[in-house]
Amino acid sequence: MTLLRPVTSEPLSLDLVNCEFMSSGVRQDQLADLEGTLSWLADHGLKVAEQDLQAVRSNLIATRSALRTLLRDPENPVAYLALSQVLARGHLRTALDPTGVSEQVVVDAAWKPAWLAAQNYTELLRESPERIKACSNHQCILHFFDTSKNNSRRWCSMATCGNRAKATRFVQKQRRSGEPHG
Repeated sequence: MTLLRPVTSEPLSLDLVNCEFMSSGVRQDQLADLEGTLSWLADHGLKVAEQDLQAVRSNLIATRSALRTLLRDPENPVAYLALSQVLARGHLRTALDPTGVSEQVVVDAAWKPAWLAAQNYTELLRESPERIKACSNHQCILHFFDTSKNNSRRWCSMATCGNRAKATRFVQKQRRSGEPHG
């Protein structure tokens, strides 16, 4: 079943983590079935042969688990090992020709989407690890890469979690002041 994820514009590694999300208080998983997995892959322009789809799905779920663990516990040695094992399954081959420098991903087809997500995570860590954040809504399990100018973003989405927080603060303020809020 294809699910509508609340946030879809994050880098590949965080989008993989975010394909598991809360909806009306219930945890949803876009990778729960092959149709959802195909949809997630298509969202990222990743094509997979039908015979590899189940293996790709399993590899994505394992990689997502390692990423989610690292996001919660950046010191977790088991998650580091798991992600390192994914990264060991492929590499970038750099080539030079008259048109310039090119890079080609060299990885088994069943591991390519998971490897790309793991590789993307390493790029985010190199670029700005402090910009990888969890949503400030405690009921939300999404993560994002903060691209705001002053690194002050707090919500996965202002349209969902941010507005909920603003509405909650408004109601609390109204209650404290004794004014009607309806």
